[in-house]
This record gives sequence, C-alpha cells and structure tokens, in this order.
Amino acid sequence: DMLSLVLMLILAPMTLTKECYYCDVTVAHHCVGIPMTCGEEEDCFVGRGTAQGVPGIIKKGCIKAISCGWPQSIIHLDITYNLTTYCCPGDLCNVIQPLASGQALIVLLCFLLQNLYWLV
Repeated sequence: DMLSLVLMLILAPMTLTKECYYCDVTVAHHCVGIPMTCGEEEDCFVGRGTAQGVPGIIKKGCIKAISCGWPQSIIHLDITYNLTTYCCPGDLCNVIQPLASGQALIVLLCFLLQNLYWLV
C-alpha cells in the first residue's frame, strides 16, 4: 500500500551516488553506453556536439551538476566541436540522445523514468 511505500522511502538510506550510462565520444547517431557510478554532486548527461560541415557527435556520462548546460569545446578526430550537455537527475536517465530543441523532452522523460522506478 501507499503508506508502506512512503515509510520505506523515508527510512531507506540516502545514496549520494547514482548510475549513469557512459559512452565515449562517437560520431554514431546513437550510443547505448555502459553503466558507470557517478561521484557526489554529479548528474547524468548526454552531450551533443556540432561542428560546421561534419556529422554531429554524442557523449554520455557523469558531470558536475553546476556544469550542466554550459557549452564547451572538445576535439574529436582533429575537429573542434561545440558540445552542449543535457543533464538529468535520476539513475540511468541519460539513455536517449537529445534533439537540438528537445531539452524539455529529455527533462520530462527523465522525470517520468525516475518516478516510474519508485512505482515498481
């Protein structure tokens, strides 16, 4: 019942780390990634990099929460990309690739996945 679930959540020990998918920089349109454990104060992210005239890149992993959403330059195969990170707070929430204008969709999906986890 709902009361048992609430009590379990209150009495459960708080974990300071979370699991996120890790995928090194790739030009593939989709990288599934492998689970990794993040440090304290880190969120899961999907990074989407662009450079003029070449296919985009993807990267997944953990990032300090204060660095989320800030663009950064990274070099992959001698090309400088502008990488933007899209973060989410739940375990393994960075499973999908963001669209250029899909940040709100990512946040909504992560919220739904996180809440679905607690309902199971």
